[in-house]
Amino acid sequence: MIKVLLLFLLLIAGIVLGPMLAGHQGYVLIQTDNYNVETSVTGLAIILILSVVVLFAIEWVFRRLFRTGARTRGWFIGRKSSRARKQTKAALLKLAEGDYQQVEKLMAKNADHAEQPVVNYLLAAEAAQQRGDEIRANQHLERAAELADGDQLPVEITRVRLQLARNENHAARHGVDKLLEIAPRHPEVLRLAEQAYVRTGAWSSILDILPAMEKIQVTDEAHRTALQQQAWIGLMDQAMADQGNDGLKTWWKNQSRKTRHETTLQVAMAEHLIECDDHEAAQEIVLDGLKRQYDERLILLMPRLKSGNPQQLEKALRQQIKTQGDRPLLYSTLGQLLMKHGEWQQASEAFREAIKQRPDAFDYAWLADSLDRLHQPEEAALMRRDGLLLTLQNNPNP
Repeated sequence: MIKVLLLFLLLIAGIVLGPMLAGHQGYVLIQTDNYNVETSVTGLAIILILSVVVLFAIEWVFRRLFRTGARTRGWFIGRKSSRARKQTKAALLKLAEGDYQQVEKLMAKNADHAEQPVVNYLLAAEAAQQRGDEIRANQHLERAAELADGDQLPVEITRVRLQLARNENHAARHGVDKLLEIAPRHPEVLRLAEQAYVRTGAWSSILDILPAMEKIQVTDEAHRTALQQQAWIGLMDQAMADQGNDGLKTWWKNQSRKTRHETTLQVAMAEHLIECDDHEAAQEIVLDGLKRQYDERLILLMPRLKSGNPQQLEKALRQQIKTQGDRPLLYSTLGQLLMKHGEWQQASEAFREAIKQRPDAFDYAWLADSLDRLHQPEEAALMRRDGLLLTLQNNPNP
């Protein structure tokens, strides 16, 4: 630009100085309706030069004015941004203190000038929810949605979290279903899905998300196993509530062999069948489970069974005693079954064996009842006394 200006000035100087040096300045006439302007070429050149100088001066003045305005505007914006950073830091400290009123106030103030305004508004929404102010929480959430543009995932995650905090469980479940379509392996989405599905009894949906939870290691294995068992038991409850005992057995039959061989589920299924007064089917599941694997939970169900074929249970218990060795629970359970159909002598022997291995107040009481039936009141009284002393030992007075 400077080079062009210099060339232009040299050109004008040549036009002006040339005729002056030659003694011929020329004549220029500018005529309008009302005026006639007469001047020499040199005078016209001087006027043009002055005009250019004036234009450059005006440009310089305007440039300075606009630059000053931009600097002033930048100063104000920078000041607000700096204030927003300080307030955000202060809000995080208040969050650690649990002062949610101050968290909301500091996060929302000057949030538009923060480095990440969406994050500020989302944290302000959660702080407002912690205070129980749902209106303010919704306002902050909607403002965050406006600023988020195409990246609505953090906004929707926060929305579901707020819905769960308000116990709007079905709304949260609807939101989770949409989130899983967008981000099926997002850790926080899966955690929120677990909460929403458990609260709404969506047990099949829980089983659907378990593989993703396992793949990205959301929670530990023990928690996932417990969640899976809870889901299966929930499905049992639904089947029993909808179609009764027949529906429950049909549902169980339709499950995979691997599912039906899970001991925890076998125990739960047997308990459901006992509740439905179908002791025959419950006994079948208990015996089938014991054939595959010894589990004390199955043994504990035996005294509750009221089937027409108790001999099968006694036979299974004696077989378990042979294979598992002396276990007090097996002898105690065998004694309880023998008592049911009046085999008092064998029952007393089983209880003695159980007490020999592990003194237990209930076994003492059952042994005493068996001895009463065998007309041995003195020894029965002695067993009751020993049982009472054991109870006092295990539960001493404070």
